[in-house]
Amino acid sequence: MKKLISLLFLCFLFTVPATSQNGTQEIILGELDLYFEKACGEWGIPGFSVAIVKDGKIIFSKGYGTREVGHVERPDGNTMYAIASNTKAFTATMLGQLVDEGKCNWDDKVQKFLPWFQVYDPYLSSQVTIRDLLSHRVGLGTFSGDVIWYKSNLKAEDIIKNSRNLPPAFQFRSGYGYSNIMFITAGKVIEAITGKTWYENARERILDPLEMKRTTIFPHELKNFDNVAVPHAFSDGKNIPIPFTDWSEIAAMGGIIASVNDIANWMITNMDQGKWNGKEVISTATLNTIWTPHNHHPVNHFSRNEAGTLFSGYGLGWGLRDYHGRLFVGHTGGYDGMISAVSMLPDEKLGVVVLTNGMRSPYMALTYQTLDAFLGVNKEKDWSADLLDRTLKRENSDTRISQRKASRIENTSPSLPLEKYTGDYYSDIYGNISVKLNHGKLSVELEHSPELSFTLEHFHYDVFEIKWDQEQAWFKFGTVKFNTDNYLRVTGMDFDVPNDDIFFEELKPRKLN
Repeated sequence: MKKLISLLFLCFLFTVPATSQNGTQEIILGELDLYFEKACGEWGIPGFSVAIVKDGKIIFSKGYGTREVGHVERPDGNTMYAIASNTKAFTATMLGQLVDEGKCNWDDKVQKFLPWFQVYDPYLSSQVTIRDLLSHRVGLGTFSGDVIWYKSNLKAEDIIKNSRNLPPAFQFRSGYGYSNIMFITAGKVIEAITGKTWYENARERILDPLEMKRTTIFPHELKNFDNVAVPHAFSDGKNIPIPFTDWSEIAAMGGIIASVNDIANWMITNMDQGKWNGKEVISTATLNTIWTPHNHHPVNHFSRNEAGTLFSGYGLGWGLRDYHGRLFVGHTGGYDGMISAVSMLPDEKLGVVVLTNGMRSPYMALTYQTLDAFLGVNKEKDWSADLLDRTLKRENSDTRISQRKASRIENTSPSLPLEKYTGDYYSDIYGNISVKLNHGKLSVELEHSPELSFTLEHFHYDVFEIKWDQEQAWFKFGTVKFNTDNYLRVTGMDFDVPNDDIFFEELKPRKLN
């Protein structure tokens, strides 16, 4: 009898917490649902979708706000958004699969597969490995060269070849410079090894096995899907709908368009030791490698942040750190009018994906609030209020544009008649840029980027203000200065477009005779 009572007592111990846990989970999700709705209004973003996975299942999937301002259609778990640089983990994973198949090694030289590959130094070009490409340690500065591919119709190979003219920001393997171009290169390595496109590999190796049916890299395919979010630029306090930008040619660095439900399948697989429905898609050897820090970020060990972070770094296609004593594996993504985050705590089998359709986005506020709720930490913390406050302060403290406008010298004139500034210019990292005179105004066309055309209005002296022909998401104000020699012959142009992402000043076009 005592034995039976003991057994019943043990059963009680194991069943009651499970029931309690389910009840607690429902309470957490209910509170988060209200929190997400409130945050959508606070941030003034058009909309977003969130999915939460726990213990191998999607336990929450919902959308908030609207798919497009001025319309009533609400997003949900199947709404499609661009995930941008969250794609990088797919690229690293596919190379891991090729390593497992014996078709390459992490430390293979890139030139073994792409003999034409070059960076800023001929010798170092021969030393760059697959591992280097995926961990941002080749030596290029963060976002350096993005002006080559951004809204460009250049082929990936030409983008990579042009990047050899970019100067290094630090010594090879001695620093961290987030390089989209090196991930474009990694995509070309995959193609060289397999004889298939990056997307064909992604489809066969990950997307189809994981039943990611609402995922593509082609904006033109979106017409075949219903329920697609619209990207929005943010200008003068307003969200402005803009078209999708085609990143299919450089998909390896950020081209995937997907739903939170599809990305939830991706997170579940990663946290279940690479298995989907019991079948291995990613080996544990690959996961262990890409989840190992290969590049490190400094951490202040004498002033702890809210997560008590002890380490922070970058693996291969994934950002890595500790979060309240757990390994945090994640990435973020920035696309024209869409910001996103994929975050996992593998030890807890807990993952959150937030996909948004606006530039002022609460993507990390929603992520941290969710993780904290499930971990039972920072119970009084309001991440939305905190990060919104930080965002607004950062925006208000950014005086780059206002200072430039205030520095304008009135009542000046160009040194030369406008037709003297016209002609063909050439940028070593990009190609041809033409300046023409149309209806009394200078107009500028970038050979490979018709969506970046603009007209010029006189600012002061030989400096002209850029007026973009199309609404831009990452930059607004900018100027072009025409340079002349001692005899007032135009020799080239200098760009000044203050922003944190696309560096037009790298173009340095010179005028051709």
